[in-house]
Amino acid sequence: MKLLVILPRFPYPTEKGDKLRAFHQLRILSQQHRIILCAISHQPVSRKQLDAVKPYCSEIHVIRQRKIQVVWNLFRALFCGWPFQTGYYYSAKASNKIKKIIRDEKPGHIYCQLLRTALYAIDESTPKTIDFQDVFSKGIERRIPLAGPVMKQLLRLEYRRLLRFEAFVFNRFDNKTIISGSDRDFIPHPEREKILIVPNGVDHEFFKPMDKPMTHELIFTGNMGYPPNINCAEYLAVKILPIIHRELPGVRLMLAGATPSPKVRNLASKHVTVTGWVDDIRECYAGASVFLAPMQIGTGLQNKLLEAMSMRLPCITSSLCNYALKAKPGSEILIGDSAEEVARHAINLLKDQEKSRQLATSGYDFVHRNYSWSGATRGLLEVLK
Repeated sequence: MKLLVILPRFPYPTEKGDKLRAFHQLRILSQQHRIILCAISHQPVSRKQLDAVKPYCSEIHVIRQRKIQVVWNLFRALFCGWPFQTGYYYSAKASNKIKKIIRDEKPGHIYCQLLRTALYAIDESTPKTIDFQDVFSKGIERRIPLAGPVMKQLLRLEYRRLLRFEAFVFNRFDNKTIISGSDRDFIPHPEREKILIVPNGVDHEFFKPMDKPMTHELIFTGNMGYPPNINCAEYLAVKILPIIHRELPGVRLMLAGATPSPKVRNLASKHVTVTGWVDDIRECYAGASVFLAPMQIGTGLQNKLLEAMSMRLPCITSSLCNYALKAKPGSEILIGDSAEEVARHAINLLKDQEKSRQLATSGYDFVHRNYSWSGATRGLLEVLK
């Protein structure tokens, strides 16, 4: 079947969660479908990037949106009542191009990733599926208490618009998917149980244990320009690490990931390394003893935890993260919901190598049993049939 896939970003490199999910879904869906890819991009797409995705697509259409276009998109969204999340990625030029592709190619199904692309297919009669992936409204709601006065008002406006838009989109797509049951519970629609859970997976052949010298005891990874990751990086460096240093003064923390914001870059110190983009994130995982991801805001299943577990690192997270992950606290993962709890867990793991090894092995077994891309995408393949 011809499958038109509409993405808000080009799916390579896979440094963001939505791009990682899209890349592996394209890889698996291409085994049964002829994929026509339309990707909105605010940056140039290189030949190397195209070559990485080309094996899985019969056609690739990259629709560039430059800064002046984005400014207009946001201005229009303000007065149209759309969420800024959606308006940022929507333009009439892109819409006309996608409509032409639909007319010419006559796909049997349209698959849209995130609310950001919903407007491109919402009026099409072709069977269509929307991947909510995360619940944007809940993620914004969790950011409101931490924002300054001006940003707080903007986030409240965005939150109200997202609530309306999530319900609006729900009623206009034939199928809906989401990353976890916990996220599905937050969708503001009385028929949310109809949403299919399509979790993320992890490439176990790529993320596997590596024997490397330790260069830092603690590590946190992710896109360091993403607000929940910025918040967590500050939490680790400012609140948790000083507690650890009272007992273990030499402990080092690495914050590894692309596009670190100024707030994250300012955390760099004698004991905190901010890497920025790295060519192989596995090297960062392999150089650490303990992985920390005690996220305080955000939604969805954390790919970083899946990767760390697959590399047999002992992991510490928050109840918020484990709500979607569903690892067994105490044996497969450790839960800390305060800076003191996270610090105490980290100290105990660094002091007790046997306990650290047992936790890492249990987490490794857990992620291998429950998270693979082929298993995660099986339900989506059934929906498209």
